[in-house]
Amino acid sequence: MSLLILMRHGQSMWNAAGLFTGWVDVPLSPTGIDEARAGGRAIAQLPIDEVHVSTLIRAQMTAMIALSEHTSGKTPVVRYPTEVEAGMSENEARMREWSQIRGEAGQDGLLPVYVAWQLNERMYGDLQGLNKQATREQYGEEQVHIWRRSYDVPPPNGESLELTAARTIPYLESTLIPAIDGGKNVFVAAHGNSLRSIIMHLDDLSEEDVLALEVPTGVPIVYERTHGGWQRKQDL
Repeated sequence: MSLLILMRHGQSMWNAAGLFTGWVDVPLSPTGIDEARAGGRAIAQLPIDEVHVSTLIRAQMTAMIALSEHTSGKTPVVRYPTEVEAGMSENEARMREWSQIRGEAGQDGLLPVYVAWQLNERMYGDLQGLNKQATREQYGEEQVHIWRRSYDVPPPNGESLELTAARTIPYLESTLIPAIDGGKNVFVAAHGNSLRSIIMHLDDLSEEDVLALEVPTGVPIVYERTHGGWQRKQDL
């Protein structure tokens, strides 16, 4: 039975600084690097056939650092689409063409990595870059809690968890689940809220239940596909 391995990125530099991050593209902190490495050791023996990451560097760093601990010895390689799309710039088209693997040597040792904006963190709108404690002092603890944890109330000019789910769940259903049902074991490195929305769907949580859901940084959460359903593995 195939596996879906979910991991929230390790602590970012803005997590450490207490700033709202959202789609701002900041890297891991030293603690986050250690968390990604520890998460990688926890899944080092699990089979992984393909990897999916968000467009944000903290998720990509987490995936690559975690995979450096894997026992398969495979090389993670970011795979870009091969087709040239209408309106694409010459440089973008060249990137797609020049990034393709030409020879067959070493193909068995490759681990494909796919980058998807649909897995990005919830966009925090006007809060991005603001200090969390200062924001609580300005707007009140209760209001900030609603912005951060509610299901359908977005921060100003940002996304709610409901809006985030509107992009993550279609990606889960159109891309991840078909790969898993095809016998592949899939590793996803993403973000607290993009993973909250996916876990809400997998565990069939209500809008009230998801309010209490916390996704820790750098800790793998593993699901096994069973007869069309999902079973969370408690021990790795």
